[in-house]
Amino acid sequence: MTLIELITACGGNDNLLRALRVEEQVIIELKDPSLRTSAVAELPFNNQLSQLTWQPEPYLTKQEWQQLGQFIEANQRKQLLEVQEISASAHRPTWHIAPPQGLLNDPNGFIYHQGEYHLFYQVYPFDCDHKDKYWAHVTSTDLVSWTTQRIALCPSDWFDSHGVFSGHAVSNNDELLLFYTGNVRIGEQRDRITTQCLATSQDGLHFIKHGPVIDKLPPSVTPHCRDPKLVRHGDHWLMLLGAQQQTPDNQLQGRLAIYRSDDLYNWSYRGLYGDELGQFGYMWECPDLFEIDGQLVGIICPQGIESPSEHYNIPHHNGYVKADLDRQDKLTIGDFATLDFGFDFYAPQTAETPDGRRLLIGWMGLPDETEQPSNQDGWLHQLTCLRELSWENGKLYQRPARELQTLRGKEQIHVPRLESSCHTLQLDSKNYELKTTLTWPETGQITLRLMDNGEQYCDFVLDADNQRILLDRSRALPTDGELVREIPWHSGNNVDIQVLADRSSLELFINGGEYVMTARVFTPEDATRMQFIAKQPQLWQPTTFWTLS
Repeated sequence: MTLIELITACGGNDNLLRALRVEEQVIIELKDPSLRTSAVAELPFNNQLSQLTWQPEPYLTKQEWQQLGQFIEANQRKQLLEVQEISASAHRPTWHIAPPQGLLNDPNGFIYHQGEYHLFYQVYPFDCDHKDKYWAHVTSTDLVSWTTQRIALCPSDWFDSHGVFSGHAVSNNDELLLFYTGNVRIGEQRDRITTQCLATSQDGLHFIKHGPVIDKLPPSVTPHCRDPKLVRHGDHWLMLLGAQQQTPDNQLQGRLAIYRSDDLYNWSYRGLYGDELGQFGYMWECPDLFEIDGQLVGIICPQGIESPSEHYNIPHHNGYVKADLDRQDKLTIGDFATLDFGFDFYAPQTAETPDGRRLLIGWMGLPDETEQPSNQDGWLHQLTCLRELSWENGKLYQRPARELQTLRGKEQIHVPRLESSCHTLQLDSKNYELKTTLTWPETGQITLRLMDNGEQYCDFVLDADNQRILLDRSRALPTDGELVREIPWHSGNNVDIQVLADRSSLELFINGGEYVMTARVFTPEDATRMQFIAKQPQLWQPTTFWTLS
């Protein structure tokens, strides 16, 4: 039986959902198993998974596997036509990137190529759930207006059948290369297979998959090995992978796996790195590595580390480390520092602009949080604003990218004239930028109340008695996730704050970007008021305000 004869006996091309490869066995998942004919009646069939197993003789060629993937991709693209319309929603951002429908998560492949910026993100477009991920694709020439392109990558082949997982892009002359993790799950027990895969494009829009360029796991690493990041190092390339190592005493710990290549196609394993941090979580995800202001910086998202805050009880974290990379590709890293202290920030990616700036964008969400008010409108999660990075005073600073200033409307400056313990501003918008300074109280608390309608709101609190800054969304509409975040604040200095709001999100940049807090905050459409609140009357500092659109 040939491949085409098998497909015909299984109900034709339109009945193909998924293709899996175990050694040289072919496993095909069918949309409607009742369409099978007698020609395949004797082949093993798993009713639970709707999967048929076939041992071809001779084995399928590379071209036949590609053909099978193309048939499945054609079916997936037909389905995508039904979910391209942007669903209406009071919570949908006006200037952040969000999916038309379905669930968004990690940003991927952020790069400047051939005169424009390319940004991809993982999406499951058919439901607000973490299922087989696609790569959505948007482009921009100015980092403000983004054009939606066709879906770049579909989970259509045997090496990415259960998801095109996160990865990175490389601009190689006229060619745009996408490196990503192919995710495959086998059988009812869902055994995980991960490989590092490559797709290329000559026009930046249509991509040809080349399959795995790394098809084996590093020694002592579990199948949790993913999220390739490529960096140029001297005359060659390095690929960093987030990895989970199983130690000789069966402990699980996060590490970075590094591979080397001269041509981007053939890779050799260099080793596992990160021992300086010891037992620091059971998995590291979404690595990045770049030089900024003369300092090499690494970014990782460790899972399972201890939090110093009583309010932070989830396993997912984000942060950065000082790093050093020698000529023999040996990576050493320093102490871990938190990148974003808010609720909703994960899997950041960075890119270099033509003028040498380093920009960052992250997922405004977390892996285990899928219940939010936007679900009722058929979409979930968004990306952060673009952030410009700098290395200052031994720290990584983040500020809103300067391009975002083009979103500003007319500048408004409000100067309070009288002392008060509660000062209210009606902003008449949930899409805005504001800047102000809060005086650190000698005792007690001072509160900046945002997105407020009197019943629902979010509080930014200076807590002098406990020497900390709090972000409290417990009075917003219910959503998955925790309710309070904090930053230790022992200096007693005043707090400069810049707020970027976009309907259901807040991004707070503190003291010129030394600290950042990101949050999804769902409040009604009329929650357009802000308040300054203190126990004792005081003369509040001026506030500068712009609507953003």
